[in-house]
Amino acid sequence: MIIQVCSIAEYLFKSAFAGPPSHKESCLLPLFSGFQLNFPHKKSFSRARGYTLIELIVVLVLIGLMLGLVVPKFRQAVLSDSLDATALRIIGLVQDLRERAISNQVSYILHLDIRGKKLWAFASNASEEEQETARERAYQLPIDVKVADIWSWSSGKHYDEATIRFSKKGYIEQSMIHLQSQDGRQLSLELTPFLGSIKIHDGYVDFDRG
Repeated sequence: MIIQVCSIAEYLFKSAFAGPPSHKESCLLPLFSGFQLNFPHKKSFSRARGYTLIELIVVLVLIGLMLGLVVPKFRQAVLSDSLDATALRIIGLVQDLRERAISNQVSYILHLDIRGKKLWAFASNASEEEQETARERAYQLPIDVKVADIWSWSSGKHYDEATIRFSKKGYIEQSMIHLQSQDGRQLSLELTPFLGSIKIHDGYVDFDRG
């Protein structure tokens, strides 16, 4: 028996590092026929185990909980991004008007239609036709963002329409633009007379004259 096992081992070693077996080596092949490898009997898994009704209900409940937590945060993120984008757009427009007023030595007017959710700008010496053209090209606020009101130092709060004037030296009247999104989040844009930057306040900031 030991000799037979050694012969088989020698044959396997040679066949692994040599070419096809010769006629003499092929005689060892019948030696394998006398061996039967007895492995432990394995159970058949032909029938796959299915999901029970309770397991499916638990999965559906977990998915519902996840959606309930994720969807509100996703909606808030989208609305917040829209509100922030609108604030940045207005800030860019204000800074551009300030620079144009100083460069062209002409005062400019920023007109805000609060109810119509539009704003546009034109030079103080613009004709009626030019003003109408600027109105037609007005920036339309996103559907989920609105101007709550506009406060100015001289006339207080405006809820319908308001104008902000830029002098040819770049000065503007102290004002506050209050923006609000559908989810209730608010931003306050503070325009100062002499500073080149605009302050952004989180929430509704009511400016106190005193």
